Amino acid sequence: MESSRHDDIAETEIPHSAVVQTDVLIIGSGPAGASAAVMLSTLGIANIMITKYRWTANSPRAHLINQRALEVFRDLGLEEQIHHDAAGHELVGDSVVCTSLAGEEIGRIHTWGTHPDREADYRRASPCLSLDLPQTYLEPILVRNATIRGTQTRFSTEYLSLTQDDDGVSVDVLDRLTGHRFTIRAKYAIGADGARSKVADDISLPFEGMMDVHGSMSIMFKADLSHLCAHRPAALYFVIQPGSNVGGVGAGIIRMVRPWNEWLINWGYDNTDDPPVIDDDAAARIARNLIGEPNIDIDILGVSLWGINEMWATHLQSGRVFCVGDAIHRHPPGNALGANTSVQDSYNLVWKIAAVLHGHAGPSLLETYSVERAPIARQIVKRANQSPRDWGKFYAALGLADATDVNDMAHQIDLRKENSTEGQRRRAALVEALDFKNYEFNTHGHDMGQFYDSDAVVADGSKLPDPLRDPQLYYQQSTVPGSHLPHAWVGNNTVKLATMDIAPYSRFTLITGIAGQDWVSAAEHVSAQLGIAVDTVVIGPGRAVTDLYYDWAKVREVDESGALLIRPDKHVAWRAMTMPADPAAALQTALAAVLGRKGAG
Repeated sequence: MESSRHDDIAETEIPHSAVVQTDVLIIGSGPAGASAAVMLSTLGIANIMITKYRWTANSPRAHLINQRALEVFRDLGLEEQIHHDAAGHELVGDSVVCTSLAGEEIGRIHTWGTHPDREADYRRASPCLSLDLPQTYLEPILVRNATIRGTQTRFSTEYLSLTQDDDGVSVDVLDRLTGHRFTIRAKYAIGADGARSKVADDISLPFEGMMDVHGSMSIMFKADLSHLCAHRPAALYFVIQPGSNVGGVGAGIIRMVRPWNEWLINWGYDNTDDPPVIDDDAAARIARNLIGEPNIDIDILGVSLWGINEMWATHLQSGRVFCVGDAIHRHPPGNALGANTSVQDSYNLVWKIAAVLHGHAGPSLLETYSVERAPIARQIVKRANQSPRDWGKFYAALGLADATDVNDMAHQIDLRKENSTEGQRRRAALVEALDFKNYEFNTHGHDMGQFYDSDAVVADGSKLPDPLRDPQLYYQQSTVPGSHLPHAWVGNNTVKLATMDIAPYSRFTLITGIAGQDWVSAAEHVSAQLGIAVDTVVIGPGRAVTDLYYDWAKVREVDESGALLIRPDKHVAWRAMTMPADPAAALQTALAAVLGRKGAG
């Protein structure tokens, strides 16, 4: 929904000597860029964040925050602020399929782990549950906290071009208020400038896929729909009606922005023709039609046209310039992967930049960003584009694939009600089709099971265990190096902590048991040798952290005397199954390898 229009501004040169210096320049203040700024400032890295826009997002855009992204915000100390502004987990638990909000309901789908059969899986996997926070509310939280913590944030400041050398990146920018051009000199730059990323173009990132595969419009409006929605709370209401939507079936989405009076409609159009002209009256007609109440009061807030993309970068960096977020994975909103993955891109990248800038790691550590995150970019673009296509199974179950006109469509939808062989067949097909949509709304394994294989992980010869259930739908925790730290509740008689809480973003953490007490002195030795903080947490009775429910013992997959080395981004960097003969030497060799410090082992 980002506009590519630039206002005409007279440009006035200022002296070349006016060069602003910083460690990291972030270009873009969306979820990826603003998250990166919060992380950099939290880790004590000087940074500037610029955006050509006057303020943060002017439309809701992304909204569902999944468990993994909320864990990142928890780690950054933002979880309480997120919850304060969000619609809670209980309000986003369904997706409703209907002929209009006031019309017939065809079915509901339990989403984001709210089905009784799935909720335990989600609660076992994380201390956080998904919630709904539109991008218009998320971005100000991130920008505010980044700026409070030290980020120099500049709005109305447009990226123009960059050059880089062995020592840094020189970025030419335009102050859109004064017309002045100046240069920001940074040691590293992060392009977080969206799906039309100029930074990605300028550093010639390689891409696969296509842009603008289909057209879509968003209509933002206000209307009190509590009488139609409050009794069946959902983030998404899928409306099956005739129209020019992608696929010719006539499917629109009414999305809750604020319960239950602020909304967004996504409605497709054929982008092989000229884009439609939608004024407020036309937008109101579309909204009233999907709502199903022709006289309801509606306040149109805005209309935007945007392209549905299917494109991903196969490499994410060039020299000292990195790209994150929509700049590297461009896709429709299916599966709620956009902003969530963008935040996780930055979470992977920033601690590595900080480690290099602090002198803790070699530059080769930065190469692992592409190695680890490029496969994720491809994976999510493929999944997000497959989910809209999967609705074809549902349309076929309703008999809509070959419907010829509005009357035929209504007739086909009604056939599911008949006491006939065909009616029975349709009802059975709908059960199967709606169950299949779990691959859009409950892909827990896909969302949570991201695994890294790079030089920033020390393999131990083991492989991920064979999945016990569908690996897309179900998340299976593991401590095989490269896996995400499993969740369990630990603490003591006064405090309850998630395992992620004992391994903060500011350091490496070594987790062991009472039989592994010698790891404490080993970590102290390695910290002194390598000049990097490694904190050891001993979990067990009588220690500061105990295994509250004895769940940690079941998921750690190492002996009590063994250890897990956890990276700042909560992935297992290395593990020792038992206590080695020389724990300090083993740990130092492993950590030096992770940090790209050859000869430091």
